[in-house]
Amino acid sequence: MQQTNALKRSGLERQRGRFERNRISPTLQQLFLEVTPRCNLSCVHCGSRCDEHSLTQELSLDEYRSVLSRVRDAFGTRVFVVLTGGEPLLYSDIYRLGSLIADMGFPWGMTTNGTLITREVANRLVDCGMRTVSISVDGTRKTHDAVRRHPGAYDAALAGVQNLADNGDLKALQVTSVVNHQTIDEIDRLFDLMVSLPIDSWRLANVEPIGSALLHPDILFTPEDYARLFAFIREKREQEWPVEYGCCHYLGLGYEGELRNWFWLCSAGIHVMSVTHTGDIASCLDIERSPKTVFGNIRTDDIAQVWHDGFGIYRQRDGLAERNARCVACSQKRWCRGDSAHSWDFTRDEPRVCMARDLPGFIPL
Repeated sequence: MQQTNALKRSGLERQRGRFERNRISPTLQQLFLEVTPRCNLSCVHCGSRCDEHSLTQELSLDEYRSVLSRVRDAFGTRVFVVLTGGEPLLYSDIYRLGSLIADMGFPWGMTTNGTLITREVANRLVDCGMRTVSISVDGTRKTHDAVRRHPGAYDAALAGVQNLADNGDLKALQVTSVVNHQTIDEIDRLFDLMVSLPIDSWRLANVEPIGSALLHPDILFTPEDYARLFAFIREKREQEWPVEYGCCHYLGLGYEGELRNWFWLCSAGIHVMSVTHTGDIASCLDIERSPKTVFGNIRTDDIAQVWHDGFGIYRQRDGLAERNARCVACSQKRWCRGDSAHSWDFTRDEPRVCMARDLPGFIPL
């Protein structure tokens, strides 16, 4: 599994070349639809701070039909549509929306906390075209329920996993786990749980200093936590388990090419666009929302034109790194480009996470 430094440099340089091409001619690959801000849980690390959203009117099925028609006309039907929230199953027209997406020719999937997926719900979702799903499981029973701040969330999520697996017609069933400073000691027990589940892959991520997690600094990762998580993922991948680190951060020479099947690239505004529940057009939904990161609204703007003309903040030659003096001077900016947009502080124009600063033993290129 481990690659030589020369191979890593080559892989990162190829990825840099792809970024150069796509920042000039961006290729839309994923469209995220935040169908509702509502959620039945209240997670301590929620990137959306769902509890802070006013219950504004959600987009109608006709509005989604209009958006998807324009996306199809402009980009074709290879764009993968992801339904998310909040908890997407709380959207009243979720099955009709799923059927609409499939009938228009788009592949689609969902990210969900899994607690509402009964056997009937699982079958209906697959029947209306859902082909992939990612369900969140963040610890063992006591820990998961504490993180989700909802007794019974763990058992309900695992039941959702089983109900989807029993259907048998999904293309990919994934569990995503967000590990924090207080739960990293459970990582081995969490692995034992994943081995017992009927899933295709396990995606691990560290808690991010965004959203609700900013109100709980005691759960944020320490430098030692990063090193421990990365060593764990590397070990399991060397043993050929289907586990990978999420798209969270640029990792330097020590870990790039070893913790996931691709080299670092933040796809915000390059391959990824989203529509919020209010119709705002943005990129990754974990990115803080401000006039800098919202580029239009589907009720007033042409989504294809916004994709063509907007998102310039992510399409600079060195990405967000161009906005910060320390990043500009960094030897890693060619490949890092300011790291993930979702953990960038757009008020101070600086990264909240920087592996060159935060990861013990970081090996530069």
